[in-house]
Amino acid sequence: MNKVVVFDLGKVLLDFDYWIAATNLAKQSRVDAVAIRGTLFQTSLLVDYELGLFDSNEFFTRFRDATGYCGSPDEFGRVFGDIFTPIDKMIALHATLRRANVPTYIFSNTNELAVRHISRTFLFFAHFDGYVLSYEERSMKPDVPIYEAVERLTQRAGADIVYIDDRPENIATGRARGWNTILQQSPEQTWEALAPFIPGHILV
Repeated sequence: MNKVVVFDLGKVLLDFDYWIAATNLAKQSRVDAVAIRGTLFQTSLLVDYELGLFDSNEFFTRFRDATGYCGSPDEFGRVFGDIFTPIDKMIALHATLRRANVPTYIFSNTNELAVRHISRTFLFFAHFDGYVLSYEERSMKPDVPIYEAVERLTQRAGADIVYIDDRPENIATGRARGWNTILQQSPEQTWEALAPFIPGHILV
């Protein structure tokens, strides 16, 4: 059976910076950007949202109540999602795999607003064979259930899955399941590490 390549999204295909959102959201809030980052990362708000424990409307309401944000839900969604920049060499890697008919998948801890923005902004995002997203699965890396979801979707297991992620703890769970894993440290290193797994060494 041919291998599949499973990509993390943030810091693998797209870089991101929540300071961008915090700075812009602060312009319509009663608190500053530091406090907004605290609301997102020093409480359970963002994690619970990315676990799918509540929807985007509830996320907006909770954020507004915590920060005094006075913009509309649509404005909030645009600003909150607009934090990404493409990692061009990794997007080119994905395109190379697609041209060679290697199945590819997205596997990400993420949220609905981010995915909505990414799908509208970055054309490459539409060209995967499937998506395993934390807010849909109600499970997050590095917990085992979301890795099981990848195996169900891809109909692969063990060494037939090649998995690229930038976080060692996420890689560790994949490795424990027998997946071939690549810890992304640079796009160049990832290209080199992936080449031996791909028939015909199309990446060399």
